[in-house]
Amino acid sequence: MNDGLTLQGFLGRLNLRQMLAPLLIILILSMMVLPLPTFVLDVFFTFNIAISIMVLLVAMYTMKPLDFAIFPTVLLVTTLLRLSLNVASTRVVLLHGHTGPDAAGKVIEAFGHFLVGGNYAVGIVVFIILTLINFIVITKGAGRIAEVSARFTLDAMPGKQMAIDADLNAGLIGEDEARKRRATVALEADFYGSMDGASKFVRGDAVAGILILFINIIGGLIVGVAQHDMSAGDAAKAYTLLTIGDGLVAQIPALIISTAAGLVVTRVATEQDIGQQLVTQLFGNPMVLALTAVILGTLGLIPGMPNLVFLLLASALGFLAWRGLRSPAATRNEAAAAAEAAAQQTLAAPVENVEANWSDVVPVDVLGLEVGYRLIPLVDRGQDGELLKRIRGLRKKFAQDIGFLSAPVHIRDNLELRPNAYRLTLKGALIGDGEAFPGQYLAINPGRVSGQIAGTPTQDPAFGLPAVWIDATLREQANVFGYTVVDASTVIATHLNHVILSHATELLGRQETQALLDHLAVESPKLVEDIVPKQLALGVLQRVLQNLLEEGVNIRDMRTIVETLAEHAPRTQDPLELTSQVRIALGRAIVQQLYPTGNEMQIMALDPGLERIIGQALQGGGDAGGIEPGLADKLLRETAAAARHQEDLGLPLALLVPGNLRWLLSRFLRRAVPQLKVIANGEVPDSKIIKVTSIIGASK
Repeated sequence: MNDGLTLQGFLGRLNLRQMLAPLLIILILSMMVLPLPTFVLDVFFTFNIAISIMVLLVAMYTMKPLDFAIFPTVLLVTTLLRLSLNVASTRVVLLHGHTGPDAAGKVIEAFGHFLVGGNYAVGIVVFIILTLINFIVITKGAGRIAEVSARFTLDAMPGKQMAIDADLNAGLIGEDEARKRRATVALEADFYGSMDGASKFVRGDAVAGILILFINIIGGLIVGVAQHDMSAGDAAKAYTLLTIGDGLVAQIPALIISTAAGLVVTRVATEQDIGQQLVTQLFGNPMVLALTAVILGTLGLIPGMPNLVFLLLASALGFLAWRGLRSPAATRNEAAAAAEAAAQQTLAAPVENVEANWSDVVPVDVLGLEVGYRLIPLVDRGQDGELLKRIRGLRKKFAQDIGFLSAPVHIRDNLELRPNAYRLTLKGALIGDGEAFPGQYLAINPGRVSGQIAGTPTQDPAFGLPAVWIDATLREQANVFGYTVVDASTVIATHLNHVILSHATELLGRQETQALLDHLAVESPKLVEDIVPKQLALGVLQRVLQNLLEEGVNIRDMRTIVETLAEHAPRTQDPLELTSQVRIALGRAIVQQLYPTGNEMQIMALDPGLERIIGQALQGGGDAGGIEPGLADKLLRETAAAARHQEDLGLPLALLVPGNLRWLLSRFLRRAVPQLKVIANGEVPDSKIIKVTSIIGASK
């Protein structure tokens, strides 16, 4: 009973799928050394043909090469199978070839007699032609493409990784999606590298097929004449026909497999398989079909030409061209023009004279995105617009990183815009605009590209970097040159994300502030109850949070913010003073945002003498305008120079100042260096070691 249970448990642990591949390899290798009956040979030859056809069909129906990532291994296994069958069939041919044409099985007999008519001279010519086609044309071309693709893929990896990091930092994708894309990039490089090596298997198989053919013919003559007392003519005919059949039954599947390899490495990844691409791209232009029909028809009218064939094919192409011209795809531009004209007529139509009411007062959208009509598919829910998904991801990442949920983005089409234009609005006012071209890609120059690429020059609308709109066919080349390549929806989403982050202060209104308190009250109801509105007005809390956001400090740690305000609110209601106290409480997080690793802070500082002068100048009016103009100009120039030095060192743009000067200097120095972060001495944790890289205002 125990033995039965043990055996049953052992069998239960066996995974037939995992065992299938090792068993197949062992079976293939055993065919090289073990004699096989003719029936088994027929089964394996048929299996070899079936596998080659399956591989070809799978290659045709895959959408992108990585969908058939096992293909290099399949090439090795099928090549090994063919060589094993050649060895096994050679053994049978040489041992029993004198007995008749069916000595090596029905499959070899059929290929030796039916396909070449029993003529071994014709068979040799056909076999050599098939082998040369496979070796010189298909396999060599596919191998070259795989080699170049492997090189370009490896060269493009840094650019692709940068694009993934850019999407991740912009909030367009999550960490899981970024990890998946990085794995895909690595897998793509491995695939083309493997295909480059695997193509050598097929080339070696073609060479081995020719050598095996001549070895078998010579060996058959020797065996037939020396061992079986056959005449040279009879031995040549018997063994050559069997050898030709054996070679053809191996080379035809090899040719099919090589064709599949060529299809895999030559196709461009799209959402269509090869059959759909062939129909839409080769036969999708009615004008091409019509011109071809006219040319064939003209040739068909020339005396002496095969008129019937030319005219018949010209008629067929003419019919396809006529159908294409009548299809909805061909009239898309007319429909778009008609729709635009109808919309203009609607706008111009007289409005019914009705009394105005409060429903006519439309509230202003906090965040708005207006698009031209060619961008509508990107935001159309019915067409599963890609931009809609990205905007949802942007709002989620903004809430996770900044600490509150921004207002929804209201999207609408605007016929007054250019077809490919878009506008970003904040409370009805324009804060950004640009153009995007669906179907094309924006190649952004990060400053270190290795070559120029053809396209329409422009600027990245989010950051103003030089860029080029390029066709989809140039995407890989742009990646190789070092461009950051993004599609149209990513361009708009990145611009929108930049705008939202830049205007986070204005997006935090009373409603969002109250929502933050309500969210905190779920975990700390007593804390919220004690401070608002007993100790602090909601408007003061909103102003403190806006001050933090204005200088790039997130408000995720609402518990610490509210606790600090509860401690200092009885003493002061000044938003600036309260903000300073909150920044001290958040000092560790503020410093960590700039210096995420290590205990050393490499930072800029003011000369103590300059600190005293500025402090005295601000004592009277409390405004940066109180600084003497010459001193203010010198301060701005030296801060800009120190910031450039800091950037050259690859360090954060941060300046350490006394607490009483921090707020005013932060606002004043933003004129020279918008990205500068001004930190007060009290905000630096005790565990940090301060190393001053530049002293602004030091006497020279």
